[in-house]
Amino acid sequence: MSLSVNHLLGIKDLTQTDILTIFQMAEQFKEVINRPIKKVPSLRDITIANVFFENSTRTRISFELAQKRLSADVVNFSASNSSVSKGETLLDTVNNILAMKVDMIVMRHSSAGAPHFLSKHINAAIINAGDGTHEHPTQALLDTFSIREKLGEVAGKKVAIIGDISHSRVALSNIFALQKLGAEVTLCGMPTLIPKFISQLGVKVSHNLRETLEWCDVANVLRIQLERQEVKNIPSLREYSLYYGINKELLDSLKKEIVIMHPGPINRGVEIDSDVADSDHSIILNQVENGVAIRMAVLYLLAEKIKRN
Repeated sequence: MSLSVNHLLGIKDLTQTDILTIFQMAEQFKEVINRPIKKVPSLRDITIANVFFENSTRTRISFELAQKRLSADVVNFSASNSSVSKGETLLDTVNNILAMKVDMIVMRHSSAGAPHFLSKHINAAIINAGDGTHEHPTQALLDTFSIREKLGEVAGKKVAIIGDISHSRVALSNIFALQKLGAEVTLCGMPTLIPKFISQLGVKVSHNLRETLEWCDVANVLRIQLERQEVKNIPSLREYSLYYGINKELLDSLKKEIVIMHPGPINRGVEIDSDVADSDHSIILNQVENGVAIRMAVLYLLAEKIKRN
């Protein structure tokens, strides 16, 4: 099994075969992380730097756990405690890390395209852990993997992505991944939170939450990202919750059962109520578990390409 790419910069660059290869490998690693000894020596000779220029808790922990499960040597780099805060350039920072003989870099950056820029200038495999409001490929992979695990397949399924589409890197990566695997996608949210020309990507757009939930098999609910909104795009969190928040009463009134997902962290009581997030409809904790297996698969497959080269 091999990938067609040397880096994981975005879902847009992957083929359907690449995605299914990652899924197949993730299934094997899921067995590993559920056994008493959760470690394999697959990346024993590989050194990985986690370079986060933007705060992250869940993604960083998930990657670090995946790396340690594979026995890789791990270096953690935080921009807030580094020379970046003193004015050092992105390229200088990463070249200094590479001088320590690092094979792979997992990077999160607030600027869209930063991982793509690095991939053209340095000799190491780059994994995009989120770049601005552009892409978050491993999140989309774990989301689609979780849908397939729950429903048996992704092809033909109707998936709604609900919430703050404009400021989400998760949304774009999910659109690409779902379409490559044959799902139908509808985006739902306030008009101010959906990009104007997004329908050109072949998705439907709705502003009616109930109609969208009646249509879909899966609802992937996104967080309202107030920290990325330069101007206020919603009147208030209370009003947003009134029109686009998902509660148990709304779910129980639907004519069918749907699957609820959320990439986290959850604003409980805003986009989703606790009794929905913690209900049998929800596969949110499955997403977290699958995140480690998916990231193990991506790291392993890219490391195999490094070893061959």
